[in-house]
Amino acid sequence: MTAHASTTTVSWSEANARRLARQGLAAGSAVRPTSPSGAVAAMLGAHAQVLSAAELSVGLRAPGVTRADVRTALWADRTLVKAFGPRGTVHLLAAGDMPLWTGALSAVPSGAGPFSTDARMTPDQVEAVLVAVGDALDGAELTIDELSDEVVGRTGPWAGDLVMPAFQGMWPRWRQVLHLAGHRGALCYGPNRGRKATYTAPGVTPLPGPEALAALVGRYLHAYGPATSAHFARWLAAPRGWAGQLFASLAGEGAIEEVVLEDCGPAWVAAGDTGFGAAPARGVRLLPYFDAFAIASRPRERLFPGAAHQRALAGGQAGNFPVLLVDGQVAGVWHQRRSGRRIAVTVEPLAELGAGRLRALEEQVARVGEVMEGTATLSVGEVTVGAHA
Repeated sequence: MTAHASTTTVSWSEANARRLARQGLAAGSAVRPTSPSGAVAAMLGAHAQVLSAAELSVGLRAPGVTRADVRTALWADRTLVKAFGPRGTVHLLAAGDMPLWTGALSAVPSGAGPFSTDARMTPDQVEAVLVAVGDALDGAELTIDELSDEVVGRTGPWAGDLVMPAFQGMWPRWRQVLHLAGHRGALCYGPNRGRKATYTAPGVTPLPGPEALAALVGRYLHAYGPATSAHFARWLAAPRGWAGQLFASLAGEGAIEEVVLEDCGPAWVAAGDTGFGAAPARGVRLLPYFDAFAIASRPRERLFPGAAHQRALAGGQAGNFPVLLVDGQVAGVWHQRRSGRRIAVTVEPLAELGAGRLRALEEQVARVGEVMEGTATLSVGEVTVGAHA
């Protein structure tokens, strides 16, 4: 690092190496998460629309952790919560972080939404639905149909009007605020009842919005900094102007500090968090679908350089392909196919791997097998499976 006019300049290599180390993804990292909740907290939530991918994201960061450990943490120990997280998508979140998450996410401004005028709800109707959801789920675990009946019964027939386009039909009006109920702390996922998901109340009290947002920005910058307010806005699916004002306010309070990030210009870290090692990232890693590191790290063209930008992104969107990291950058894609306890892993590198990296890749594949409680074998070749929707 070099200093210019009292502002620290951080290279992409330095930033990337620190991000990897702080998530337990660096080769030979001395500090790695020791529990599912620790791994989830370090990455700021594991995307869990595909739960098996979330289990793998966690296990690949925390030595010895398997998918059974993740499920125990989620449904028995309750140190993890399956809830609506950043971008309104389903995540595993650390239970201890739920006051922060609900306080921060409920303070993020939202627009009118993608719904037609005749499908929208008034602010009073939104509040009525949120109260109804919280009351219905207090001490209960309900399927979506059971919850819908409760909400309509507690609010009125208007909440049940089938006005929302769904996969093979129409959903009732109230469901457009399902994720908002999660952000407000009124709703999270419960254990499945057979093949049906259930919802329950997380039993948390959200932190006040300003306090929660300040804490979330600090956590985000610790994990993915240096970063700009625009990076934060994309990660959170928040308005860019609002995020810029938030960062300016925190900078004025001395909570965050400006640096210069290579290929980005001015960026931010938490105040005083300007230490970066000189050693670049080394090693081979496999990351599953929708892994938090691949989605949140910016600038994206540095993480997905050259051919990786075309092969491992779906229309510029990260997460739709599982990726191979070589020395901290995306260098290929991979896929797994399970049959009983056997897991066939196909890896498509974008450049030839030497003997040492092939051995490291074999170790990663073996770890995939351990996490998923099976026996994994490696094939190097073309991945013919397309991007996940």
